[in-house]
Amino acid sequence: MIKFADLNLDPKVLKAVEEAGYETPTPIQAGAIPPALEGRDVLGIAQTGTGKTAAFTLPVITLLSKGRARARMPRSLVLCPTRELAAQVAENFDIYAKYTKLTKALLIGGVSFKEQDRLIDRGVDVLIATPGRLLDHFERGKLLLTGVQIMVVDEADRMLDMGFIPDIERIFSLTPFTRQTLFFSATMAPEIERITNTFLSNPAKVEVARAASTGENITQGVVKFRPSRRDRAAKEKRALLRALIESEGEKCTNAIIFCNRKSDVDIVAKSLKKHGLNAEPIHGDLDQSKRMQVLQGFRDGSIRFLVASDVAARGLDIPNVSHVLNFDVPGHAEDYVHRIGRTGRAGKSGVTLMICAPQDEKNLDAIERLVETKIPVVDNPLQSAPQPAADEAPETESTEKPARSRSRGGRNRKPKNDTGEDTQPHKPGKSAEGVAQSRKDMRETGARKDSGKGRAKNAERGRNQHAGRNDRPMGMGDHMPDFIAKSFDARRGK
Repeated sequence: MIKFADLNLDPKVLKAVEEAGYETPTPIQAGAIPPALEGRDVLGIAQTGTGKTAAFTLPVITLLSKGRARARMPRSLVLCPTRELAAQVAENFDIYAKYTKLTKALLIGGVSFKEQDRLIDRGVDVLIATPGRLLDHFERGKLLLTGVQIMVVDEADRMLDMGFIPDIERIFSLTPFTRQTLFFSATMAPEIERITNTFLSNPAKVEVARAASTGENITQGVVKFRPSRRDRAAKEKRALLRALIESEGEKCTNAIIFCNRKSDVDIVAKSLKKHGLNAEPIHGDLDQSKRMQVLQGFRDGSIRFLVASDVAARGLDIPNVSHVLNFDVPGHAEDYVHRIGRTGRAGKSGVTLMICAPQDEKNLDAIERLVETKIPVVDNPLQSAPQPAADEAPETESTEKPARSRSRGGRNRKPKNDTGEDTQPHKPGKSAEGVAQSRKDMRETGARKDSGKGRAKNAERGRNQHAGRNDRPMGMGDHMPDFIAKSFDARRGK
């Protein structure tokens, strides 16, 4: 078995590696370090969590152990897609280069230009930067890239996703043609392959795992979720997330929860805290100092749940993450590989669960095609409360309390008679004046019915008393009293 002592690394680097507790290199390290020390270009393809950072950090420190940097002209350049990954690479350099005299500078957004300019003016051996901030310094005339001997591109496929490819091509053009290039990625998209063919010269290709593969030590699962109503989907989905955490019990010592949108990151973190779970959000809109504070809290265990956007999905080496929970199915299949790679690192076991709504089925199919495996469906912990089928009408609040009228007239009340039975259904949307008129018409109808009965009785009585008389006065009606009829009869001489 190969050990770090067999890789021809600088003795000072080996001492730092041993103090860090490592003896045996990972496959990507064992494959990439020897050709890198020979000065060859390297194209490294390996799934996340396999030690790619040390695969380029250790040979770069060894190759730069002799020589001295000049002002504003770094000797090596490491490009990273996110601030967090760049800061992590800087930490690795601090660990492995502590017995050397090499200097470094970290150029990322959210930090003052003044302090970064001061470090560059003094001269640095290793410059670690995100593409945007690096070009900002170059355009301000504070930085020259003509002295770069080694150029490293980490998480190249993430660079493609974030739209950094034009910046990467420009940065390549600003560095010397004789530079050595170390190119690392977990997946190999066609655009990435084009760049490697353009800027790498006869690279040593080190592929220790199939591109876009997932670790065998990670237990995967997906929960199918169907909301009872569209307007309740978000709330019920958050309840399902809490139920998943509860179902894992003590096995879930900590977890990273990934959301597709920044707005959902804040909402989910707030919801978890409201229900007594120790959670904090992290996304690109937070200040850099706040993001580093949250990451440090998650590393030291003071924060149990880290709710993150994909800014935290690539390259972050956070040890002992027991679970990765995908609140949303990622829109790009490659992001799934990077998300779940935050757990099961360094050969440890991990668990990842994903919530899949009906509209996410298409993205789930794309993920399964990419990783070439069927993700097992696990039971919904909230399934005890049956959810309505898609073709059933959802239960509405009208079955629990009186329905409200759409008009300004208040509630939709039906008129009732003395027995309490409905006499006339009220049509929704009728105005208050219409309701009042309907009731008035109803009362008048009842009065006419009563008067009709009276007229029939009086007519019958009149016919009995005045049988044979057909010349009753016109216009008086059948209910004319007898004493009035007598007065007419008297006038006519009858």
